[in-house]
Amino acid sequence: MRYKKLGTTGIKVSSLCLGTMTFGAGADETEAGKIYAESRNKGLNFFDCANLYAGGQSEEILGRLIKSHREEVVISSKAYFPVDSYAGGGHETWGRGLNRTHLIRALDDSLKRLGTDYIDVYYMHRFDDNCSLEESLSTYNDFVRQGKINYIGLSNFAAWQYMKAVGITKQYNYAPIACVQPMYSLLKRQCESEILPMAESEGLGVFSYSPLGGGVLTGKYLTKGKENDDGRLNKMAMYKVRYQDKIHAEIAEEFTNYAHDKGVSPITLALAWVESHPAITAPIIGGRSVEQIKASLDAADMEMTEEMRNEISKITRAPVTATDRSEEVVK
Repeated sequence: MRYKKLGTTGIKVSSLCLGTMTFGAGADETEAGKIYAESRNKGLNFFDCANLYAGGQSEEILGRLIKSHREEVVISSKAYFPVDSYAGGGHETWGRGLNRTHLIRALDDSLKRLGTDYIDVYYMHRFDDNCSLEESLSTYNDFVRQGKINYIGLSNFAAWQYMKAVGITKQYNYAPIACVQPMYSLLKRQCESEILPMAESEGLGVFSYSPLGGGVLTGKYLTKGKENDDGRLNKMAMYKVRYQDKIHAEIAEEFTNYAHDKGVSPITLALAWVESHPAITAPIIGGRSVEQIKASLDAADMEMTEEMRNEISKITRAPVTATDRSEEVVK
């Protein structure tokens, strides 16, 4: 297992991060424990969570798993959404967002569920159009000063929103932004345009999610009869919309054929491709069983050559450059 610095902080994290969204939602506590143990045995020390996952159960399960060795692991959680929004509920007036009132309640609740007195990385789960970033970052700064969180993370922001946040922390001498969490896979490469270059420039850690494109890059949805499979692509409307374009199936077919020609699992290869980008600290992996995550964990041992990365990258179209004077961009 390779270990990398988390942005400009003084801690190091494994080059793969285990996402715990399935804990309590697809993986019961016994199976979650097996997944966690397998990941720890591989050398993973970073475990990503959010307050709304499985209606709070994911945090509770993760908290019990880390209890005996809390100081040996790095954990993250997130705030914005109501916890019961996982089941479609949530009070829309006071129960969501990045306002001070909701954030204070959300963090205290997460700490109780996790059974810990601090969270290493606490993300803003998304940008809040109805609350000023100054208010949100002031609250997060207070959390750092109180010792309730160690580092501030931002997830699902646009590049300009990330940079606005960085600017505010510098202007008011708040605790700095440590890391960001964008979507990144061979199917979704938009963050290559601005977010990843920005992260490199600002020294931000990057923990990307959905490296397998909702499971599309595994090739399993290419098999006839998978229309009713209980995978996320068939069960969750968000994933159906995200990967509904037929081009995604075409890319998956070409990519899986390439992987098989190389004698590598498409899962391992897709993750190794993401991790090989110089701006990426660690892609976030996950699964509902130990068997599902084994190929993901194998990515820790795979060396992605520049030639192989270029060959794989050509399977999809790179996003357009951030500047409108693209003819002047030096390749």
